[in-house]
Amino acid sequence: MTVMSHSFAREGMRAIGCCTATMLLFVLILNWSEYAMAVERLRVVALFSDKAMVEIDGKNRLLKKGKASPEGVLLISADARGAVLEFDGRREAYELGRHVSASYSRPKVQEVRIWRDAHGSYTTVGTINGRTVNMLVDTGASAVAMSEVEARRLAIPYLLTGQVIRVSTASSGNIKGYNVLLDRVQVGDILLRNVRGTVIEGNSPREVLLGMTFLGQLQMENSGSVLLLKTKY
Repeated sequence: MTVMSHSFAREGMRAIGCCTATMLLFVLILNWSEYAMAVERLRVVALFSDKAMVEIDGKNRLLKKGKASPEGVLLISADARGAVLEFDGRREAYELGRHVSASYSRPKVQEVRIWRDAHGSYTTVGTINGRTVNMLVDTGASAVAMSEVEARRLAIPYLLTGQVIRVSTASSGNIKGYNVLLDRVQVGDILLRNVRGTVIEGNSPREVLLGMTFLGQLQMENSGSVLLLKTKY
């Protein structure tokens, strides 16, 4: 009887051990699933300097710049105008109260081909804030740059919102300029938001310089006669 009791006890301990391991695995799977689920809905409900209150699938999260929520939503920047959020490699600007519904599947890579012109330059037609402009690809320009004449045509309020700077140019030397934020810059199917631009005093350059605040967010492949621009998704 004693031997049988010990045998039953050992079998019982094995059963309990198996049951405990199974339950632990089940709990781990549940916890993992909670954070592995795709974010379906985002809404910015409050904005502060370098902070934002974001509703993520019905849960309010106070995000700080450079910190991610448990769901993996990362706050890149925030101010009174809006917040820039990143999730699954996708970065986008959000205004206060804007609802976004998405499964956040990785977007398709967008490509644009720009052919070299007769002068050996890469020129194209794009848009800034929805208005058509002629553009010259210039990797030597730190920002998307334009003259005051072009800025007025595009209705960019650089005198009101721009930050005064000094700009060094090859033709005119050190002259006055303004740092501005361009809401939308688009070339072909590639659309980037909140792109830093520079307005240069006077009527030069004649074309908008498509500089590194736009190009630096893309992949560039130069085959000689064609410049290929691609999103980094």
